Amino acid sequence: MKLMSKGDQVYTVLVYAFLIVFTLLILFPLFYVVSTSFAPEGDYYTRGFFLLPSSWTLEAYQYLLYNPSFVSAFKSSVIITFFGTIISMTLTSLLAYGLSERWLKGRSVINFLILFTMLFSGGLIPTYLVVSELKLVDTYWALWLPGAVSAFSVIVIRGFFISLPYELKESARIDGCGEWRLFATLILPLSKPVIATFTLFGIVGNWNTYFSAVIYLNDSSKWPLQVFLRQMLILDDQKFGELIEPIFPYTPAARMAAILITALPLLVIYPFLQKYFNKGMFIGSLKG
Repeated sequence: MKLMSKGDQVYTVLVYAFLIVFTLLILFPLFYVVSTSFAPEGDYYTRGFFLLPSSWTLEAYQYLLYNPSFVSAFKSSVIITFFGTIISMTLTSLLAYGLSERWLKGRSVINFLILFTMLFSGGLIPTYLVVSELKLVDTYWALWLPGAVSAFSVIVIRGFFISLPYELKESARIDGCGEWRLFATLILPLSKPVIATFTLFGIVGNWNTYFSAVIYLNDSSKWPLQVFLRQMLILDDQKFGELIEPIFPYTPAARMAAILITALPLLVIYPFLQKYFNKGMFIGSLKG
């Protein structure tokens, strides 16, 4: 085993010290949020800043679970995420598959138009006018349809489809496999890495929906968790009570508990899709 020089040893110590400090800086706020969410209400007002509560309690979580506004916002986020991701991945993968086929006439023009949208967009006001004219305002469709197809996603997924052996698809067609069956039974199973990667992107994007919900959803019963959290954390209790639910003031512990509950679903889902992430991104982008 080769011994490190003194300079390498100093460098290694500095790197590890930096990583430890950086990790602590990341974990410290998270630990504070967790401890505050499990603390009794009186701790925040009597003790000020603390790392460990005087006693551990689930009062804040029970408080939220019996709060109709929070439950409604959680249901809205689940609906928006589930159907929004399905719609986005269905439209994006079908478009990418069509553009990956050599026989498609005019695919170079369509590819250019898709790439063009990455550089220029219609802007907020024209988009809102289109959504308004289609009578989608105050519906979930206003969140799903305008951003259902991402140009970046189409380009990367198309590159992955192109990387699949062309002879494999031709042999399936010779055996009588139609395009829909070919796509569903051959292309999608072979494309698990890239599909899983962009499914994760879709889940994160839809779960974190905020700006579009503020613009298009006027009915507070349809607000997702991100808008609900904004109202809870920024507005004071009196104003928030007027907007949402006067009988439910939100204590500091309840606010911290709401933050943790909001982040928990993504923390649970990510480990199951992480193994596909690097493979799906790099193969699709390099061979596109």
